[in-house]
Amino acid sequence: MKHLLGLSDVSAAEIRQILDLTAEMKTLIKRDNKKDSRLIGKSVVNLFYENSTRTRLSFELAGKYLGADVANIAASSSSVSKGESLIDTVKTIDAMRADVIVMRHQNSGAAKIVSENVAASVINAGDGMNEHPTQALLDMFTILESKGRIEGLKVAIVGDIAHSRVARSNIYGLTKMGASVSLAAPATLIPTGIEKLAQLPGSCAVYTDVEEALVGADVVMGLRIQRERLKAALFPSLGEYAKCFGINDGRLRLAKPDAILLHPAPMNRGVEITTSVADGAQSLIESQVTNGVAVRMAVLEMLAG
Repeated sequence: MKHLLGLSDVSAAEIRQILDLTAEMKTLIKRDNKKDSRLIGKSVVNLFYENSTRTRLSFELAGKYLGADVANIAASSSSVSKGESLIDTVKTIDAMRADVIVMRHQNSGAAKIVSENVAASVINAGDGMNEHPTQALLDMFTILESKGRIEGLKVAIVGDIAHSRVARSNIYGLTKMGASVSLAAPATLIPTGIEKLAQLPGSCAVYTDVEEALVGADVVMGLRIQRERLKAALFPSLGEYAKCFGINDGRLRLAKPDAILLHPAPMNRGVEITTSVADGAQSLIESQVTNGVAVRMAVLEMLAG
């Protein structure tokens, strides 16, 4: 692999390889001395055109834990604010001999364009409403860690499907690994034909009744209502959404008794998920954060090691 732009063009075998390496990386970050020398002499640049806490920090820590030199660039405080184009920015970074560019951008396809214009490896940390591959990989690793398998599981994804790059990457990845995916949202938040992203025929279904989607689920994943991307009133109100689609204790009980709860965060508590569920015994949201560092270490090692 030269780049990681999305899971649409990553094979099941490559996903397994990343998940296997993630397990090794997690043992490393559990140590008191987390420092490793695998990427000594390598440079990683985090280029973020959108705000981020978890993803940017986890990539920064991942690089540093592996011994790489890591630099962070926020578009708001760079020459982008002076009118510099995306291509000129990344060519400048490339001319400084960066080995890896980790990039988040508000436009779908931006990471692919960058990969075609630089010698460095490019990791897509989220591009518009397209993909967020490392989030889906950490979700899959969390499922694998808890359930021991992905194949044959039912994963219910509930929330703002239309604007979610996390949902798209998870549909690609989970169905390649043999899981079935149920998507639930108001009809206005479900893109036409999104179930066709599934890599196995019939492995993705769409529901506008959240309770129907949750029945018998092994994994329940909530998605944030992305207010910053909503351009129109796609549902009556946040309160109405919470009432009809929010994941609460009663709805979670429709899933299997040993079902786990995931959320990519940040959460709108009281909207797409209640506090009692988010902080409950079935929630693995904090484990996802830890696993995010391990997954990003694995991807950096694969591309630059």
